[in-house]
Amino acid sequence: MDRKSYTAELASLRGLRTEITAAEKAVAAAQKELDKLNQQRARRVAGLAGYEGAQAAAVAKASGLSVGDVVRIAPLLDPTPATVRAAKAEDQAVAAAPALAPEAEPVAEPAVAVAPALTRPAAEPATGETEPGVQADSATSPQGRAAAEQPAPAGPAVGAPVAPATPVAAVDRPAVAVGPRELPTLPEGAAGARFEAVTTGLVSKRPNFTQQARSTVFLDAATGDLAVRDRVARLDLGTRTPGEILDAVLATAPGTERVYITAGAPWHDGAERYSTLKDAVAAWLNTPSERWTTAVGAGRDKLAGHFVHQRQPVGRYAPVAAPDSGTTEIRSMGEWFDPDDADVITCRQAFTLLWQALRRHWDDAVLMGSPSQTGRDLWSRTIPTTGKWAGGYPVLSEELRGLLHATGGQGRTELILPPRLPEQLPALVEYDRTFAYAKHLWKSPVGTPRRITAAAFAAMTEAEQTKALMSCSHWNVRVTVPAGWNHVGLLPAPVTGDRAWIYPAEPGTTFTTWAGGAEVHLALSNHIAPWKVEVLGGLLFEDGKPLDEWGKRLKAAWADLTNLSRMHGDERQRQAAYLASRAVRSVLLFGLGGFAQRPRLVSGTTPVGEALPAGVEILGQDSDVVTWQRQAGFSRDPYAHPEWAAYVWSGARAALLDMKYRQGKEVIGHAGALHAKPGTVVYFGTDGIALTERQPWPYRGEPGDYLLKGHLTGPLPHPASQEEYLKLRGQGRAELAAKGTDQ
Repeated sequence: MDRKSYTAELASLRGLRTEITAAEKAVAAAQKELDKLNQQRARRVAGLAGYEGAQAAAVAKASGLSVGDVVRIAPLLDPTPATVRAAKAEDQAVAAAPALAPEAEPVAEPAVAVAPALTRPAAEPATGETEPGVQADSATSPQGRAAAEQPAPAGPAVGAPVAPATPVAAVDRPAVAVGPRELPTLPEGAAGARFEAVTTGLVSKRPNFTQQARSTVFLDAATGDLAVRDRVARLDLGTRTPGEILDAVLATAPGTERVYITAGAPWHDGAERYSTLKDAVAAWLNTPSERWTTAVGAGRDKLAGHFVHQRQPVGRYAPVAAPDSGTTEIRSMGEWFDPDDADVITCRQAFTLLWQALRRHWDDAVLMGSPSQTGRDLWSRTIPTTGKWAGGYPVLSEELRGLLHATGGQGRTELILPPRLPEQLPALVEYDRTFAYAKHLWKSPVGTPRRITAAAFAAMTEAEQTKALMSCSHWNVRVTVPAGWNHVGLLPAPVTGDRAWIYPAEPGTTFTTWAGGAEVHLALSNHIAPWKVEVLGGLLFEDGKPLDEWGKRLKAAWADLTNLSRMHGDERQRQAAYLASRAVRSVLLFGLGGFAQRPRLVSGTTPVGEALPAGVEILGQDSDVVTWQRQAGFSRDPYAHPEWAAYVWSGARAALLDMKYRQGKEVIGHAGALHAKPGTVVYFGTDGIALTERQPWPYRGEPGDYLLKGHLTGPLPHPASQEEYLKLRGQGRAELAAKGTDQ
């Protein structure tokens, strides 16, 4: 090609560029019109669901949609039998002894503003969920080397106590005395300025790389069945030590980087020889091997050492001959979902369906080791590239993050005891909020908060006070339960002991606490009787949508998998789709918890006889090494946003008490504990409620709706402990499933 031809070709290319630009604009306009028509069709389909005789098949034919699409728009038209629609059980519960609400001792308080009783407004602050304990990786490493530092499931934050993470199962514990616990407040002067600041140079930014997929297999440690690609092999696992498992797996599937144990829990072998389950797990993870050693980590997303957890540990190993080479992980399938006796083929298919569902919404989606890691990575890929936050979301100051950790509890777990309820219950009826936290992601706090003093709040008009409470906010308040109150408690009160938070309901009880705007507003405006709330101070954030796009995509993936689990013709595929939908829930749940970024736990091992690092907690010891962990404060994590987790948790706690059903902007119904009769609520469990009678709450299959999960016919004795309640709950779910009763 000569210069003349080159110049002519460039001119032609410019003309083609112009034509392409015009075509792109035409396509965008057509897409906009198509989206508008699709929205009109969806509204009409939803409207047809109001006719009693409407059938999904007829609506699908008339609208040009599939039956599945019609059901997704209008769940009331779902032709699937109720027994198939009922979601399987996968709730985690807190193991703690119930405690009565103590009355706080009078203490000297600063000048405050008494918030007036508010009438119920047309809108409410909507916020959201996590769940017991953040599943973040901490580590143990050999030869006294400090391992990778990760968020701890729970721990003190900057010198202040926080709500402990929820254990995965109930255990009997001795009674622990509880009493009022003082929470930190906002200091005055120069020290207070750090509570209205962000961390310099620390911003959540959109990544410019794609995560590396890991070669993954699925192993039933009880039977030895291994699912690798499209085949199943039967392995001899020997005595099921980590080294023997890795030898057997790598001999059959060379290059494997991640092994998920679907059944058999080999880390519990010989647990009876140890004082705690955690000791047993630590000993198993550190079982000596001639060919394998603890991985010390390398690369952007690899972690060093093991994560010691009673039921969902992570073992990271490297060949002794090449310890700096690639890492192979042994992990629990329970991190993602309860396999519920599913075989390795079904578990592998569930992961395939999960990846496919996420790829429809993220073209660079990669399943990482845990749902927490996956959730955070997927969120980072929704950080906007235009607008105010295109440069990323700033991380709050360490002081402010510490305050939020100390004052922002997680899900509400409470067993209400006699005499507030009778010794004999007429029934035990369980309701569970479907994919609950997904409902509370549409609005979240962003930027640097503005401090609101008691005087500043008092100077506001009633409309301004209402607006402040309904915005993304966090309030230090003194609360008094009103005279004549005969229902459940509304606001959390801090106490010492395992519980950390209780919910006083005795008339006249006064306590000081912190709570989100959603909860404070509900206490002031509930339909039964307004509580006395005195504002001592607060933090008012700008309303933003940092989690909205992430939540929308996860809800869409969850809806696709949920519909597939109901309508697929193959039973194995239905089960795999159901498990995959539960995995999406875990991605959201633990991804949200990951934003809380608890203070780090540094774990490690030291040879027996050598001096231990200062301030460590010993996890276990064998003949060679001592395994330990210690608190190490906050890391410079660019994805630390406890303000988001606290706001969502607050909204979810409020929704357990009062949730609105809306049609457009119109409120068409209510659900929640405050809409049940006084003296009928038995238990709160993060995103569910148990009562003594059924409620007329409609279930549409949408995130946040109350699903009837169990019904145990009475009379039956009131459960005296968490463990007794969980047993009754299981019986209630079995009875409901056997009867096939619809909601």
